[in-house]
Amino acid sequence: MSLDPPTYLSSLQNNIRTRPIPWDGAVRAGTVSEDQLNKIRAVDKVRKDQRKQIIEGDIEGYKALFVGSSSTPSVLESAAKSLPVVQYVLVLLKDLLDGIPTLAKNLADHPDPFKPFLPLLAQSNDPEAPIPLLTSTVLSTMIGGASGTSKQVSAALPKLFTYLSTLTRTSDGGLQDIAVLEYSTLLRGTKSRELFWQHRKDTIEPLVEILRSAAGVAANGDSASNLWSGTPSVREGSLGGGVGLQLLYHVLLVLWQLSFEGENIGEGLEEEFDIIPLFTQLLRLSPKEKTTRLLISSLYNMLSTNKQTLLPTAVLARLPALLSNINGRHFNDTDLQEDLQNLTEMIEEHTKTQTTFDEYAAEVNSGHLRWSPPHRNETFWAENARKILEYEKGELPKKLAEIMSKSWDNDKQVLAIACNDVGRLVKEVPEKRLQLEKLGLKSRVMELMVEKEEAVRWESLNALSGWLRYSFETK
Repeated sequence: MSLDPPTYLSSLQNNIRTRPIPWDGAVRAGTVSEDQLNKIRAVDKVRKDQRKQIIEGDIEGYKALFVGSSSTPSVLESAAKSLPVVQYVLVLLKDLLDGIPTLAKNLADHPDPFKPFLPLLAQSNDPEAPIPLLTSTVLSTMIGGASGTSKQVSAALPKLFTYLSTLTRTSDGGLQDIAVLEYSTLLRGTKSRELFWQHRKDTIEPLVEILRSAAGVAANGDSASNLWSGTPSVREGSLGGGVGLQLLYHVLLVLWQLSFEGENIGEGLEEEFDIIPLFTQLLRLSPKEKTTRLLISSLYNMLSTNKQTLLPTAVLARLPALLSNINGRHFNDTDLQEDLQNLTEMIEEHTKTQTTFDEYAAEVNSGHLRWSPPHRNETFWAENARKILEYEKGELPKKLAEIMSKSWDNDKQVLAIACNDVGRLVKEVPEKRLQLEKLGLKSRVMELMVEKEEAVRWESLNALSGWLRYSFETK
C-alpha cells in the first residue's frame, strides 16, 4: 500500500501550482524582493535534476529565501499579507524538500528554522484552510528529514502535534489521513516518539478512537464490553464506523512506529487505551495481510517488553485462541511469518505457567471485568478467596473497589460482576468483612441496589444478603 498524499491534499497542491501569480506586481508592492523572485523563478517549473543542481549550487541563498537570514526575512514573512504568494511558496518548498532530501538538513542548520512557519499553523480554525494545512506538510517534511532532534525541533513538535490533532478529530477521513501520514513522517526517532507520547491527549487519543470505530467498539451501548468479550459488532474482514482501509493502515503504521518504545509506554497504552484487546479485536477483523502484519508486529513489540504486565492481559483478551486460528492461514510476508511465530511461542510459554488465580488477578488488574469462568466457579472461590484478599497486601480488593467506584455507563455488567465477586469473598471468608468494609465495598454494594440495570441490582442484593447473614450469625 503506497503512502501517496491523500486525494484532497494532492488536489489542493495541483490547483495552487497552476494558478498564475502576479510576481512583477508583488515586486513593485514590496511583497517580494527582486532577488527572492529570481530565486523562485530559477527553480519553478523546471526539471527535477535542474532544480537539484541550482539549489545545491546556492544552498545558503535558498536557505535565506525560505527561512530568512540575519539581514533579510523569509519570503513567507515578507509576503505574509499576500495569501496566493504564501500558498504558492509553501507548495514549491514542499516539492523541493521531496525532491532534494539534503535541503531539509540544510534548512535545519538555521538558528531558528521554524520561525516563519509556526505562526501560519494558527492562521485559521478551519481544518480545511489551505495555509495551515500546507504549512504542516512542509514542517513535517523539514522535521522528518532533519538529522537528530534539536531544541528547535523539540519546541516546534508540540505545536505541530496540536494542529494535526484538529485534523484527526474531524469526521473527514481525508483530513484525518493527511494528519496521520504527517505523524508517520515525524515519528522516525526516539525523541519525537517520546514527545508524541507526552502529548497523547492530542496525538494518540483521536487515533485510538478511529481504531475503535473500525473495530466496532466505539464507546456506546454494550460495544465497549465487546472489546473484552471478543464479540465484534462488525463482520470479520470488514471495518466499522466508515473507516477506510487506507486510513486504517496509516493509523496502524503510526502506532507500530510508536510500539518501538514499548518498554517505556506499553503499560501506559494499555492502562489508558485498552490497546491489547483493541489490537486483538482488529486482528480478528483485519482485511489485508499488511494490516495483519502491523498488528502482529506491534503486539509483539509491546508484549515482549512488558511480559509480566501485558501477557496476562493478552490471555484475557483471548489472543492465544486467535493466534491459533491465524497460524492456519498462508501468508506471503516473511516478516509477518517471523513475528507471528515469535508472538505465538512467547504467549504459549506464558500460558504454560498460568493458573486460574493468575488469570483472575490479571482480569481484575486490567480494570475491566467480564463473565470469565472463575466468577461463577464455586471451587475457584473456595480455593482462592483468602488468597485474593491477602495477595500483594490486599491489592486485588483495592482494585475491585476502584473498579466499583466508576459508573460504567456503557458497560453496566462490570458492576454486576464486581458485586458477584464481593459477595463470593464475604461468603468464603466472612471474618474478613471488615477489610472489605474499610475499602467502601459494602456501602458501594448498597448504593447499587437501586441501579436501573436489573443484573446489577440482583448481584448487589446477593452480595449484601451474605453480609447481613454473617452479621446476624455473629451477634
